[in-house]
Order: sequence, then structure tokens, then C-alpha cells
Amino acid sequence: MARAPRLTESAGAVFAVLAEAGSATRPQLATLAGLSKPTVSSAVAELEGVRLAAHSGTSSGGTGRTAAVYRLGPAAGSVLAVDLGPALTRVRGCALDGTLLAEATGSRAGAADVVREALDALPADAPLRSIVVAVGDVTAPGERGTGMRPATAKGGPVFDAVAVALPPGVPVHLENNVNCAALAELHEGAARDRHTFGYLRIGVGIGLGIVVGGRVLRGANGAAGELARLPYPWADGSEPRHEALEDYMGARSLLRRAAEVWQKADGPCPRTTDRLLALARKGSAPACAVLDRHAVDVGRLAAAVIAVLDPGLVVLGGSTGADPRLLPGVRAEVERLSWPTEVVSSTVGDLGTVVGAARLAVARGVQTVTEAARVKD
Repeated sequence: MARAPRLTESAGAVFAVLAEAGSATRPQLATLAGLSKPTVSSAVAELEGVRLAAHSGTSSGGTGRTAAVYRLGPAAGSVLAVDLGPALTRVRGCALDGTLLAEATGSRAGAADVVREALDALPADAPLRSIVVAVGDVTAPGERGTGMRPATAKGGPVFDAVAVALPPGVPVHLENNVNCAALAELHEGAARDRHTFGYLRIGVGIGLGIVVGGRVLRGANGAAGELARLPYPWADGSEPRHEALEDYMGARSLLRRAAEVWQKADGPCPRTTDRLLALARKGSAPACAVLDRHAVDVGRLAAAVIAVLDPGLVVLGGSTGADPRLLPGVRAEVERLSWPTEVVSSTVGDLGTVVGAARLAVARGVQTVTEAARVKD
């Protein structure tokens, strides 16, 4: 990884706002950075000198005057985001202004090859500044660079599948996949302009992304939102089991319930949740009945989240949770059990995790460059 050049503090500040804006004139940069125009002019010249900023055209004002427009330069670099999903691996490479540069998708088993495909598609002259890997596990401080490491999961550390393909010397940050999806909803999805909400993912497993004041809440152990650890069942004569709630709410149990009620006259019993949802959309009576019951269960879980967080908004995501078919039932159960809370379906879809991971990678990549601003003006 190429080291970022040392910058003055003002150049670092201008670089950060230029990355956020995508493109801007010097007067606009002065306003965004809260710096004087002469200071910004000097900072822009400094950034151009090390190819961190580049002239990209002109802009005409209302008085007929034109102003130079700047964008990030080729030396600003790129970042990589990896979503290690249960079945698919999705990878995105982005510039530090968020522009998509490369993407690749493949099987979880071929995760390393998917990462290499995306890396090969990145511009050769754009140094890699940061890597974020989204994993379905609790993450904790440590390991490579200024990154994170996951807790040990079944089958060993969950990032081993891609570690062999990651270039050395680049800071790696591992983040929980639900937290990444919550970031995508915050910036580009159903929770845009909402600073506090809960992202409730229901799919193969269950999880909660908690956003408070525009920031993801991770907790003391990096385990905030691990709903699988809620005691369940919790009733007389029942002994809570480890991750029993996830077993009850997850996709396998949903398909098992479908098999229990399915009759020969109903046609082939669905073997995947996608098929179950498709049958419900076509009006299949048993499929609708199973999903109606599932919606009630999801609503009860949402009501528990609301009782603890009072988030004002719950976004339903995941392979089953995001399906609009569940929304009315979830809303009805929340209304029955809790105080008024808006409940909506995710709008970012299956790409939410990698989109959120890319946004986090961009933020950390910009930080990598601006942290080189050590010289006082």
C-alpha cells in the first residue's frame, strides 16, 4: 500500500470535504471546510501537487463568472468492501468519493477468487487505502492494521475464506453484516434522514443493527443487537437454550412449518424461502398462512426491540423480513403490543450489506489520507 503524503491540516480538511462532496469549486470548499478562501487556494494547490485533487472543469455563476471545479485526483486511492454472505460473496471497489470502480459476485466457497476479480478491476494507479469485510459474526478490536477481528465462529475465524486474497499492508476492518446493512439504510435506504432507528434483519438468522444519533451502536463487546442471544423460550416449564430464538425465527424453521401444513393438493412443498415467498405472492393459501404466522412472530420481536430502544423507526430487512408481504402483520402486532412506532420494509435489498461496507470503507480510507495531516499551518 502506498503511503499517503504528509499534508498540512488545512489540506487534510479540504481533502475530506472534497471526498464528501465529490466535486466542488474553491468557494464551495471554503464554505464546507470553514476555512478562508486564501487558505483553501493554498490547500488545493498542495493537494494538486501530490495528485490528491485534480481540476475537472469549470462552473458558471449567476454573474457570468466561471470557477474551477475540483475532484479527487488519481493518487487519492480506492477502497474494497467484501460481503461474506451465507451463500454469496459480494465485493465492491470504490474511489474515496464513493464512485463505484469495480464489483464482483460469486459463491461463498470461491470468496478469494471473487475478491481477486474485484482487485484486478481496480485502477492500477489508485492505491488501496482500506478494506472492510462484512461478516455474520460478532467483531471485536484487534488484528490487522487498525482493523477488527471476528470472534471465533463455527468452522474457525469467518474471514479465513478471503484473508489469503487480501493484499498485505492495507488496514482491514471486519464489521458485523447487520451493522453494515443498517448503515446502508441510514444513508441510502428507508432510514435516510433518520438519525435513530433499528434495522431488524430476519433471514437465515436474525440480527439487529442499532443506529443512535447517526452512528451504529456496537456495545462493549461489539455484540449490540445480537438478538440470537435473547433468552428463549421464557415461560413456566421451559428452559432457555443457546440461540434458541434464532432457531425458531430463522429460515429453516420457517420452511419446516411450511412442510408441516403442506398438503399434496397444494403442489410441491417449497424448499427455499424464495419459493415460499413467491407462492404467497401468487395467493397460495398455505404459503400465506405460514407467512402470516411468521409476521406475527417478527412483530413480537420488533415490539421487544421497541420496548428496549424506543427507536421511533424499525426497518425490516433480510431475505424474508424485507418482503412487503410481512409488513401489515408486523405492524399490527407492534401496534397491539407497543407504543406507536413506524415500521417499514428495507429499500436497499440484497446489496445492503456490501453497500454499507463500502460506505464504511470509504470513511476509513479518507481517514487514512487525512491522518497524514500532521504539519501545523
